[in-house]
Amino acid sequence: MILVGESLNVMSKTIGPALKNREVKPIQRMAAAQQEAGCTYLDLNIGPAKKAGAELMAWLVQTVQEAADLPLFLDTTNVEAMEAGLKVHRGQAVINSISCRPERMEALLPLVKTYDALFVGLLIGVDGIPRDANERAALAADMLARMAEEGIAEDRVLFDPIVLPVSSQQEQVQGCTEFMTMFRDLAPTSRANCGLSNVSNGSPEELRPLLNRVYLAMLRRYGMDAAIVNAFERELMDLGRDRRQAEEALIHRVMDGEAVDLASLTGDEADVVRTVRVLMGQSLYSHSWLKL
Repeated sequence: MILVGESLNVMSKTIGPALKNREVKPIQRMAAAQQEAGCTYLDLNIGPAKKAGAELMAWLVQTVQEAADLPLFLDTTNVEAMEAGLKVHRGQAVINSISCRPERMEALLPLVKTYDALFVGLLIGVDGIPRDANERAALAADMLARMAEEGIAEDRVLFDPIVLPVSSQQEQVQGCTEFMTMFRDLAPTSRANCGLSNVSNGSPEELRPLLNRVYLAMLRRYGMDAAIVNAFERELMDLGRDRRQAEEALIHRVMDGEAVDLASLTGDEADVVRTVRVLMGQSLYSHSWLKL
């Protein structure tokens, strides 16, 4: 699947200052390291970038593509900065993202056509984050209709159903998963993308990789094509490259409702089963879910 490195982010304690000071080496080291870890795209998140955003994004795109031979997700709410990045990008870029709000579609869909870009269709509308799978589906249908009006093919969008933290919004995690079960019928020629690490925000740091990895396996089963990930979670990257098939099979058994006997499993396998049950809403989340 498409694995998008998340670490070139303005919120990072190392990358943020490097962006502010236009320091090439830390940025290029991170770009090269994520490519070496197996990423197929890199996400460049400069945030709102209200001051000199266009100059920053253009500089960043060129700096990164000097060090990593990968296409990029361009991640900013600044439309001028987005276009500046698209102008200098080598190859086909991905606009990350265009929400279902009318003003965002009006401002950004023309850039999809002008620069032959792909884009992430963020399933957030005028009322904010959708409450369930059906609201997500309605927003996706609205965006597909707007794309048709603009003459943009359905295969240009990667829909993002909004992954939220299981620690605080467990029901929303289930809504995201349920949307994926209907996604292929709704948009058979489109693709899906998610910000995977969101699912583990707020959870103990040492347990975040397990949540991320298990949820990726669950979403992959329903056709998730791409995920923005921590490239340095080795087991997660292996799963994304089909190297943990036995673990995925175990996850699917739990998803199918099989009564898996924890006593028959290794400790790591039992942890995976407990994590699937939490992500499916079969047991309530707590920071000690592995001990219950």
